[in-house]
Amino acid sequence: MPGSKPINNIDTDMNTIKEKPFKTLIIIPAYNEEGSIESTVNSLSKSTCTIDYLVVNDGSKDSTLSVLVSGRLHHLNLPVNIGLQGAVQAGLLYAQAHAYDCAIQFDGDGQHKAEFLPHIIEAIKKNECDVAIGSRFVTRKKPLSFRMLGSSLISLAIFLLTRHKITDPTSGMRAYSKDIIKLMIQNPSLGPEPDTIAYLIKLNKRVKEYQVEMDDRVTGVSYLNISASIKYMLRMMVSIIFIHPFR
Repeated sequence: MPGSKPINNIDTDMNTIKEKPFKTLIIIPAYNEEGSIESTVNSLSKSTCTIDYLVVNDGSKDSTLSVLVSGRLHHLNLPVNIGLQGAVQAGLLYAQAHAYDCAIQFDGDGQHKAEFLPHIIEAIKKNECDVAIGSRFVTRKKPLSFRMLGSSLISLAIFLLTRHKITDPTSGMRAYSKDIIKLMIQNPSLGPEPDTIAYLIKLNKRVKEYQVEMDDRVTGVSYLNISASIKYMLRMMVSIIFIHPFR
C-alpha cells in the first residue's frame, strides 16, 4: 500500500520493547532511632542505590524526626506512636499507592545488612516465592539463649500448624510481593509478625527463607523489652495455635 512502512521498520518491533522496571520499596519503621537511622539509610544508598526507601517515623520522642529532616531523608512522619504493625502498614499503603512490585521491611537500628537485600528482591522478582524472609539460621545453627528459646518455640508452633519449617520467625527483614502487599492492606490485622507468616502459609502462599547476616543493635530503643518479649512470645504462640486455624 502507498505510504506503508516495511514490517521490519515498525518501531514496536519486539526487540525494542523494554521490560517494565521492577519497583521495590524498602520500608524502615523507626522509633527513637536518632543514633542509627542516618547510617542505616546511607548503607542502603551505597548497596542498593537504585531502590527507593521510606522511613516511617513512628512518633519518636527523641530527635529522629530532626535527623530525617536535616538529612533530607525520605520519610513519613506519624505524629503519635502506633507501634510496629501500624508503621509497617503505613509503609505498605504507600507502596500500593505508588504501584511498587515489592516491599521490604527493614530495621532502622542498623542490625540489618543492605548487602543481602538483592538476593531476597530477586526471589520476589523471579516469582520464587510470595514472601522472602532474610533468615539468620538457614545454614547456621541457632545459638542457645532465652531469646532464641522463644524463637524456637514460635518455630515449633508454626510447624505444628503448617508442617512448614521457619527457622527465623521473628526476623524483621521480609520482602513481600505485590499480591501480599494488597492482602495485608485488605487485612490490617496481618502485621509483620510470625503469626502472619503462619497464616499466609495456610493460605498456600509461598514463604521461603534466605540466609543473611545481622549485626547487634548498637543504639536506639527496641519495640520489645524483656517482659514485653515474654508476652510477645506467648501471644504469638496462642495466635498461631488457637486463633489462625479458625480464620
